[in-house]
Amino acid sequence: MTQRGPASSLLFLYLILLAGAVIGCGTMTNGRGWGQDATLAPGWARVGQAVLNAAAAPETWGSAAGALAFQVNDADRKVTEWAAKKTPVFGSQERADRMSYDLRDAAGAIWIASAVTAPSGNSAYDWSIAKAKGLGVQEGAGVFMRGTVGILKDGAARTRPNGIDTDSFPSAHATGAAFYATLASRNLDALQWSPAVTTASQFGLGALTAATAWARLEANQHYPSDVLGGIALGHFLGAFFTEAFVGLDNPRKAMMVVEPLREGVVAMLRFNY
Repeated sequence: MTQRGPASSLLFLYLILLAGAVIGCGTMTNGRGWGQDATLAPGWARVGQAVLNAAAAPETWGSAAGALAFQVNDADRKVTEWAAKKTPVFGSQERADRMSYDLRDAAGAIWIASAVTAPSGNSAYDWSIAKAKGLGVQEGAGVFMRGTVGILKDGAARTRPNGIDTDSFPSAHATGAAFYATLASRNLDALQWSPAVTTASQFGLGALTAATAWARLEANQHYPSDVLGGIALGHFLGAFFTEAFVGLDNPRKAMMVVEPLREGVVAMLRFNY
């Protein structure tokens, strides 16, 4: 991979911002600009709904359930040993380790591009203010995400499969990739692409997260439960902060429904797709 110097990196950033200023004009389908409704005080009702939606997403609970499933019959250790020995995708532990950084960083770059190019208003002033608010909140969420990962690593103190460090759970790479892919996915919804293109984009972001997680196994740095736990955490935080604090509506809303029965009551989750 070609390394950029300071000058070329600044030029690259300038080109992204220039493209965003052109492509990111206009508003979303609800007439609002991306980032316009970003706030640090969303209200408890919105926070509660965002928690429910983020927790009920298959990417969150499915990944968490998968992490638990790998505790059965020592599957965690067996899969990691096989992946690190065979390295079927990346060819070597060293290459897998390098690629895990590149893939995670790619998710972050896609997030920035998605935020910059999302429609944030027709005037330069409105565009600038909305971008600053939206990017500020999402970057703040990233700081919270990294801090949470650090606390969990210290608390779990799980030894990595290579036996060197005791910060295996959760995987910071998998958490970061899932977090930024989730932010990018929600930002891309504002671009009003065709359903086919939107679906392809969502699939690509999911594949990017999965590739990052698998690379950590082949690098002998993490167990499957480490990366699945990281994906669950990253998606939850990305979905929660975007809905609660950036103010982007979640198309897959969950509702807690309580229905009375003769024998008592039943509680269930209902989803809108």
